[in-house]
Amino acid sequence: MNKPDVDYWISCMLNSHEHVSDLNITPGKPLQVEAAGVMQTVDVRPEIKTLTPFQAEVFALNLINGDKRLLSDLVRSGSCDLSYSLGQDVRFRVNIFSGRRQFSTVLRKLETRIPLIDELNLPPALHRIHKEKNGLILVTGATGSGKSTTLAAILDEVNNDMAVHVVTLEDPIEYSHEHRRATFNQRELGVDFDTFTDGLRAALRQAPKVILVGEMRDRETMEIGLTAAETGHVVMSTLHTVDSGQTINRILGMFELEEQAQIRNRLADTVRWIVCQRLLPKVGGGRVAAVEILCMNLRIKELILNGESDEKTFYDIIADGAPVGMITFDQHILKLYQDGMITEETAIGYSSKRSVVARGLDQIKAARGESTTAIKGLGMETTDQGKRSGF
Repeated sequence: MNKPDVDYWISCMLNSHEHVSDLNITPGKPLQVEAAGVMQTVDVRPEIKTLTPFQAEVFALNLINGDKRLLSDLVRSGSCDLSYSLGQDVRFRVNIFSGRRQFSTVLRKLETRIPLIDELNLPPALHRIHKEKNGLILVTGATGSGKSTTLAAILDEVNNDMAVHVVTLEDPIEYSHEHRRATFNQRELGVDFDTFTDGLRAALRQAPKVILVGEMRDRETMEIGLTAAETGHVVMSTLHTVDSGQTINRILGMFELEEQAQIRNRLADTVRWIVCQRLLPKVGGGRVAAVEILCMNLRIKELILNGESDEKTFYDIIADGAPVGMITFDQHILKLYQDGMITEETAIGYSSKRSVVARGLDQIKAARGESTTAIKGLGMETTDQGKRSGF
């Protein structure tokens, strides 16, 4: 197998189904793609019923293309990250990893055009994020939930409206930002800098106004990111957390217990927005993002400083924060259901608090004149029926 064969497989996989997001090369399985969140088999010629370990390894080595750093990462840590282009039109973020002494590869398709916030069906409050003058902005969620896409859409608004210097630290570069009002310098891990910590430390000497850090992976990166946010920079980054409360707790967990009071104060002063994402199956195919949005106000600041309690939680304050742009997952899920974008089953299945969403669904259906229960035929027993029954 050589590069033309690899590109042929990739082309077949891309064109096999609608809404393809990931290509999966795993020994013992046929070629597979993830389309709208579901794994699908792909046919090629000559036919491949199951990939051999040798085929999967040769595929991976063709993508690595002799890069010594990537080979070293793969041997040392069991995985490596890279980018790959199919001609001029399609780019991928690639992870190659070992398991049971065999190599597998997953290619995430990257969009060439940066989508707009409105095209992503995200709440209008996100249009305000790019106007921040300093502070920490976090977009969180599971792997593949669209965090990078949301950040790219926010940076695109910076590019349209702000004459500032933007430095991005990415692994790998996913969206290419052209120079418009803003000046963009995009740097790639392993090519332009060795670690996010080193890249972020160097970025502070590069006179940026906005810094994008692909991921806050450790305490040292978070420490420098907080310092940058405190000294007049806008710092945007991602974390693998499911909601705002877990995001704050994850950051606190990076530090020693005796440091956490100080970190709470620093977070209360620097956090501007936390946007958490989940991708839901969309009616008619594809997926749509449901989000939770936290923006800083006095109640949130108090909660960060003092922690959650039974009486005060991030969920409760966000639920009451609609006037300032906040929204819970459950509120956004109900909006998506009301707009006909997701089914009732999806709404319940992806909810944070099932009882809250169930009540909201009943209210929406009642307003439409739809039945809110599947139970039918109930009624009071009449006097004549009672007499016939012997009562």
